[in-house]
Amino acid sequence: MAKPKTEPKLEFSLDVKSGVPFYKQIILQVEMAIADGRLEEGAQLPTVRSLAVDLSINPNTVARAYAEMEIRNIVVTQQGSGTFISDKHITIDSIERERILAQITKEYLTKASSYGFNVEEIQQAISDLAAKGESS
Repeated sequence: MAKPKTEPKLEFSLDVKSGVPFYKQIILQVEMAIADGRLEEGAQLPTVRSLAVDLSINPNTVARAYAEMEIRNIVVTQQGSGTFISDKHITIDSIERERILAQITKEYLTKASSYGFNVEEIQQAISDLAAKGESS
């Protein structure tokens, strides 16, 4: 295993309205981050407790996600040290990435529209955020 890295470039977020269980959302976000290079082999994930606090969810939910990822060899847990990304290669094809982005975009547009924002205002807000470096 590669030398552990302590600061993965990943901010977890959960969508309470998606209908997808939280533990599956956590797993998908880790898989996407591995596939696109934001998480590399040896990167350390947050502790179960700290991620549960950050996401305001039950620690058992995070533990379930971590346990399933360990079973699938996505992560390796080292007693007393933490949970680390394994050497398993993960790819997510462009069709699946497009499907995920379309779902996120639709939810965002629906919510913004419900507050009375039009497409031009939404596009401008996204451009402004990207220019400030807040999109990643």
